[in-house]
Amino acid sequence: MMKFSIVILIVIINLLNAQDMTTPFEKDKLTSTTYDECIAFYKELDEKFGTVKMVEAGETDIGRPLHVVIISKDGFFTPEEAHNNGKVVLFINNGIHPGEPDGVDACMMFARNLVRPGDADIWHNYMDNVVIVIIPIYNADGSINRNNFTRANQIGPKEYGFRANSENRDLNRDFIKCDTKNARSFVQIFQKWKPELFIDTHTSDGADYQYIMTYIATQHNKLQQPLADYMTQQMIPFLEQDMKNKQFEMCPYVYPLLSTPDSGIVEFPETPRYSTGYASLFNTIGFVTETHMLKTHEQRVNSQLHFLISFLTFANSNYKTIIENKKQADENTKNKTEFGISWQLDSFYTTPIIFKGYEAKYKPSSITGFERLYYDRNSPYEKQIPFYNKYIPAVIITKPAAYVVPQAWWQVIELLKLNGVDMQRLNEDKSIDAESYYIEKFDSRNPPYEGHYLHSNVQLRKVTQTRKFYKGDYIVYTNQTCNNFIMNVLEPQGVDSYFAWNFFDAIL
Repeated sequence: MMKFSIVILIVIINLLNAQDMTTPFEKDKLTSTTYDECIAFYKELDEKFGTVKMVEAGETDIGRPLHVVIISKDGFFTPEEAHNNGKVVLFINNGIHPGEPDGVDACMMFARNLVRPGDADIWHNYMDNVVIVIIPIYNADGSINRNNFTRANQIGPKEYGFRANSENRDLNRDFIKCDTKNARSFVQIFQKWKPELFIDTHTSDGADYQYIMTYIATQHNKLQQPLADYMTQQMIPFLEQDMKNKQFEMCPYVYPLLSTPDSGIVEFPETPRYSTGYASLFNTIGFVTETHMLKTHEQRVNSQLHFLISFLTFANSNYKTIIENKKQADENTKNKTEFGISWQLDSFYTTPIIFKGYEAKYKPSSITGFERLYYDRNSPYEKQIPFYNKYIPAVIITKPAAYVVPQAWWQVIELLKLNGVDMQRLNEDKSIDAESYYIEKFDSRNPPYEGHYLHSNVQLRKVTQTRKFYKGDYIVYTNQTCNNFIMNVLEPQGVDSYFAWNFFDAIL
């Protein structure tokens, strides 16, 4: 009897220890977790629960490992196990801008509630068909560099990280060029897991309005079918309604056409330098959550948490369709012949939406005496505004049979390999009749942007000629599921091409 009592006591103590996983935010709603607290939290989850595994998945620029947390109800902790068993892979990235920490705090509670006894009885119902891959804090540099003054007017938390990394680079501009160790690690993780769905958590600034949460969905005109129609007609309506039911009504990211939202808002023109723009090149549906800095930290964290729950609910219920749609999109990408590589807003096309804002007014600045814009919270409004959500290709390229990349351009070759591009090497010197581009004209940004003198407005001349290539040079055939990536980086007129980002400047 005594032995039995001891066993029962041990079980009770273990359960109590397992449940003692309170986050810093839950202890103090004005607090956001530090980097060390966050990593320790997930390590403890790994130690206590068999449905969680934390691994070191690459380097960061400050020398800390980039951690990945995998949550699987069935213990499928590799991409092969997940995909072979018909699971949707949901990839969540947090803390790319550590001054925007709401998602970091929310994701900690989200992960814990999925696996903790008591919570798991309910939450496990969302996990039958999904494997979740989480980066707890992406920008380790900025997260460690804590302050309380670089997000002017943001309502909490008391301290937060800095936007840029140690080199002063914005990591959410680096996914194509991969100048940072962080970006290279991210790409390896992304290409390893090949997620169907992706979320990147952020906090917005700018105009004031009634919503706590806004979102940037993958720009649908750039997304391969059938993903685009499914996202706009099924996924977004569900997420908007489900969040509204939870008292966290949301709308698209507020990117005003003119100075204030009532002029209309523009769908954010995410290009491949951004996380969701990069993900879309590989037929992954992406969402950026943008809670608003003029709402309290507590409101923002809770909104992020509920969005993650809504997103997981949809993914779990619709896993078969999501998986099949991505497979079809990958096949379409292999076979399609034309690709848009530069895009422009169709300013004549709008979708009307109901927007809940505050009246924009002007008053004298107490510092300069000049008129300044402010939003009057005593004058809320709800009215229809135009949503500019159609982009048309400014440059369309008919895909060639292949590209030839001379081995001397090793940095480009390294990035192609990193992104999973299949290449073959010439086994002998060879003369090839091919179309060549001569750069006739371009503009360059000055001063530099993210460490580069970014090129734009590229004009070129096409010449068919016989070129000599050498044993070991690389041939990139365009019969791959990553054709969209290949075209966007190797065509010089691509807005985020390797030419635009200066990798080929020596030819000039």
